[in-house]
Amino acid sequence: MQLLTADTPERLEAALAALADLGVVGVDVERADSDRYFRTPALIQVGGDARVALVDPLALDDLAPLQRFLAQRLTVLHALDNDLVPLASVGVTPPALADTAVAAMLLGLPTGLERLLTGQLGTEPPGDKEAMQRADWEQRPLTEQMRTYAAADVADLPALWRELATHLAALGRTPWYQEELAALLAQPPLEQRRAWTRLRGVGRLDADGRRRARALWHRRESLARTTDTAPGRIAPDRLLVDLASTPPSSARELGRRGMRREAVRRFGSALVKAAESPQDVPAPPGADDVDAPTGRGRRPTSEEKALDERLRGLRAEIAEELGIDAGVLCPGRAVTTAVQATPSDPEQLRAALGLRQWQWALLAQPFCEALGLAPQEQDGGDTHAEEGSAATMADTLSTEQVQSHLAELPGWSGGPEGITKSFDCGDFIGAMGFCHQVALEAEKLFHHPDIEINYKRVTLRIVSHAKGGVTEQCVELAKKVERRSP
Repeated sequence: MQLLTADTPERLEAALAALADLGVVGVDVERADSDRYFRTPALIQVGGDARVALVDPLALDDLAPLQRFLAQRLTVLHALDNDLVPLASVGVTPPALADTAVAAMLLGLPTGLERLLTGQLGTEPPGDKEAMQRADWEQRPLTEQMRTYAAADVADLPALWRELATHLAALGRTPWYQEELAALLAQPPLEQRRAWTRLRGVGRLDADGRRRARALWHRRESLARTTDTAPGRIAPDRLLVDLASTPPSSARELGRRGMRREAVRRFGSALVKAAESPQDVPAPPGADDVDAPTGRGRRPTSEEKALDERLRGLRAEIAEELGIDAGVLCPGRAVTTAVQATPSDPEQLRAALGLRQWQWALLAQPFCEALGLAPQEQDGGDTHAEEGSAATMADTLSTEQVQSHLAELPGWSGGPEGITKSFDCGDFIGAMGFCHQVALEAEKLFHHPDIEINYKRVTLRIVSHAKGGVTEQCVELAKKVERRSP
């Protein structure tokens, strides 16, 4: 394997030039921020085809060349949720992304990178993984063992992606993957998804305890952000719940209850004040209210328990037939929530379950039948029906209106029954990358086209199946797709 060190502007340009022939590249990030609030990269690995550039963000002030390089390629990551925020912190935001962990999940394969590489490509990752996870990636120079280990994380990612993408296409699951990837990319960063209501044990607190828990959480988050300290280094979650249950009388008491001495010195007084006067702790806009659910719902009735078990059984049968984990098809907690919501029609059931289109297409009929709901009609087996199906044909465009819009959309054809266009993407990987871009736009509009992939050619057909024709939303999606066309 060829390792290319990129720790100066000149070396970065040379390393990227050595990778210029790669249309698909693997990217990974090594971090050394476990004690810090904000996630930042200590090393960025980029490569494929036995060539890997080890980019040093600690030594380089400007990573614009890397951003320009990735902007022209499909970037393959494994569990991208771990890497996108650190990359963005240094100005690197790849526009076309693939995630091998998402693909593996939908194929029923192990999602750990090492097991995937071994099972799909027969490669054995070098080095002691546990030792490398404990290593200080901010140290310089990196040992040869660290360099080799880091490079191995990306050297085979493009080949792994090609293998998984082929399997997805063969099973007809590429649309599933596109939906899952778009949903993953639409999520807010991990830091914004945390909430005090998820503290383990908070549901057992009384009203006053919940107010203190909320105040302690937000005060800890504020301290963590302003000092760039990992929240757990200030006070672990279990300690917050303990302090909310039995407020401390002084900062000195915090040490006896499990808070680190340094944390007591720096943050103890602020936490004691938060527990004493929870009403004085402001919460950021949009934060969970003190009366927000904590995950401990009411006790289900015997009938609800029976329905819950019935739906879980159906879910398990379908998941087994597909060869995927039942939780991937539908989370168990979503089943319980939906049953207790007592939906009266399929639309309410889907909303309560929070399912994506591919999941709903598989579960709508058996779940509706089990709950005694009229199954939602599918137009010709369509799995891309939009929400809001109460709309009527009056919402569709006339032949003249469609033709007027098509005059402004080069290469598109069709009529009121649907508009279509084929795109030449250069090769299969280019086609997959373009589909990812289409999926992002479709998910934003919640309006999903029919997609056909024939090696390098992608054909899109856009129509509202729920409304029975082409709508203004169809045209809007076509315009957005045009801006992302190869």
